Parts: sequence; structure tokens; C-alpha cells
Amino acid sequence: MESSEEDKMAEKTTEDKKVSFGYEEVAEHDRQGRVNEIFTSVASKYDLMNDLMSGGVHRLWKRFVAGKTGLRKGDRALDVAGGTGDIAMLMAERVTTDGEVIVFDINHEMLKVGAERCIDKGFVKGMKFVQGNAEEISFTDNTFDCVTIGFGVRNVTHLDRAFSEMTRVAKPGGRVICLEFSHPKNPVFKKVYDIYSSNLIPIIGERITGNKDAYTYLHESIRKFPPQQELKKIMEAAGLFNVRYYNLFGGIAAVHIGDKI
Repeated sequence: MESSEEDKMAEKTTEDKKVSFGYEEVAEHDRQGRVNEIFTSVASKYDLMNDLMSGGVHRLWKRFVAGKTGLRKGDRALDVAGGTGDIAMLMAERVTTDGEVIVFDINHEMLKVGAERCIDKGFVKGMKFVQGNAEEISFTDNTFDCVTIGFGVRNVTHLDRAFSEMTRVAKPGGRVICLEFSHPKNPVFKKVYDIYSSNLIPIIGERITGNKDAYTYLHESIRKFPPQQELKKIMEAAGLFNVRYYNLFGGIAAVHIGDKI
């Protein structure tokens, strides 16, 4: 069957649509591949860079997330864009080996590094690593007591789809938690942070990983990410209730939590 003119126009519009890729606009269907290339190139140094960029404070932020999950022994949890497993291991401590934690990430190299780290730290039983897209989560409805995503949602192409998927796979009574870089509230602090992230982070990234563009993308993707109130509305539109957020370090990062009824 031949496509109608309307179908052809719709296909062309989709092909021509541009979306933000940090410092540039790229074709919508190319964005995920570009993001994937970045994380493949930095996977082996990803945790070291996080420590250097934040002075190790990101670990405290992730512990804060774990404390808000409400997870108990025997529960099931999903860490979307879970990469190297930091948040997943904290959740595994809470659910114990009676429960299950799944690290779900689109990037094979990040999952490989994460699996190796978890094995090294003794997290074997009750943890699984699954490759997949946050916009098309490969689990059935109402599966997990908590779904988390830490520093990963900036990298999906469609925020609304990702949050709808995370909401779908959460159980009624469960919650969805998002930890992400955000927007400082103090104008002076915001200016200092912007100078640091736009100038020093790419230099550190180049020296440690050899990929300056990856950390230039990091800064620009943070700058263009929705502010706290806007992200709250996106989560509510995905079907979450009682959405609240906590600013960390004056808003450099924020934790958003929504409940599924």
C-alpha cells in the first residue's frame, strides 16, 4: 500500500525535527545515538569523574535518594539509567538478598562497568543488569516498589515518555524518584557554578577521559534542563501524585519524588 501525502508529510516532519543535544541541535532520531557514544567513551572513568566534579558529594546525594525510597526487605526496585550501579547497590542493601534490584541502562559499556563494580563489592544475588531504553521499559505494569533515575533523565530524548514508563512499571503505592542536576536559586552562586561547569569541567573531562566534548555536553544539557517546578509538572502529567522536590547544595542538584496511587 502506498503512503498517503499526509503520511509522507508526517514522516518528513519527524525526520526534520530538531532537538537539543547540549550545545547543538540535532535530528531527533540521531540524539540517542549521540548520547550513547558519549557514555561508551567515558564509561571506564565515569565514577572517577563524578568524584572529581563533585568532590565526592554525589555519593551523599545518592544516599539521600536511597533513604527516600521506602524500600524494605524483599521489595523490588528498578534503577533506570543505572549505569555503574551506585544507587542500585544502596537499594540492594535495603531489600537484602530476599528482594531484587535491576539496573536498567541503554549503554552496554556502562552496564558492563556497573556489573563488575557490583561483583567486586559483593552484590551478586538479587541484582540484575538489563539493557534497554528508558522510553520503552521492558517490564510489565505494576512491577516495582520503587523506580529511581539518577543523573540520567537529561539524556533521554522525551522526558514525558520516560516518566510515563517509570510510572507504569511502579506498583500502586510505590514511588518514582529522580535525582538530577538542576538550577541554583542564589544568583551569585548560580553564576559561580556556571563558570565552574562551563570552563573547568570540560578541561577536567578532557584530561581524565580524553573527551572534552562529553563534558561540554554535560554543562549544556544541565543548563537547558527544565527547572524544578517545570520538572514537577512533567512528573504530575505522567500520572504521579504528591510530587515534591528537595534542593541539594542550593539547587545544584534536586531530588524529585512522586507517588503512584
